[in-house]
Amino acid sequence: MNTEQRQQLLAIARQSIQHGLQDGRPSSVNAQDYDKSLQQPGASFVTLNVHAQLRGCIGSLEAWRPLVVDVAENAYAAAFRDPRFPPLNESEYPQLEYHISLLNPAEPIQFTRESDLLAQLRPYVDGLILEDHGHRGTFLPAVWESLPDPEQFWQQLKLKAGLPADYWSDTLKVSRYTVEEFG
Repeated sequence: MNTEQRQQLLAIARQSIQHGLQDGRPSSVNAQDYDKSLQQPGASFVTLNVHAQLRGCIGSLEAWRPLVVDVAENAYAAAFRDPRFPPLNESEYPQLEYHISLLNPAEPIQFTRESDLLAQLRPYVDGLILEDHGHRGTFLPAVWESLPDPEQFWQQLKLKAGLPADYWSDTLKVSRYTVEEFG
């Protein structure tokens, strides 16, 4: 993404949240109004902070709709549908800090035991997706900032997915992805 495209995506995120405050739904985005690269299917996460504290984070793990639409929908969802927070209110809007992560396609990690998996993790580079028996969770690479130890990162991801920190299963699937992040 070049600087102009990044600025357009950040503007789309802001507009979608502002529209949500006024009309209770995300702004509708016509992908055809944007550069071809922004019309392509893309997977994004929109993270919102207020005073450097997380205020919402929602995204898509797979590219299935135009990137501009994905950013608009995820920005709205981060502000109003993140179950960890109450819906955003008008007084918080001017204080929002926006961060957009564009996900590259996830790749499965091959491993036979937990120590093997941990040895393959790339701190500050990898985002992870954990899946097993209907449980699923992901951490963006930015989470390494608060959980720099691979074992802690892995345990907290299991907890986020609704599994015990010491959970292990031979059917466990883990994929990694990288992101382009800006905000």
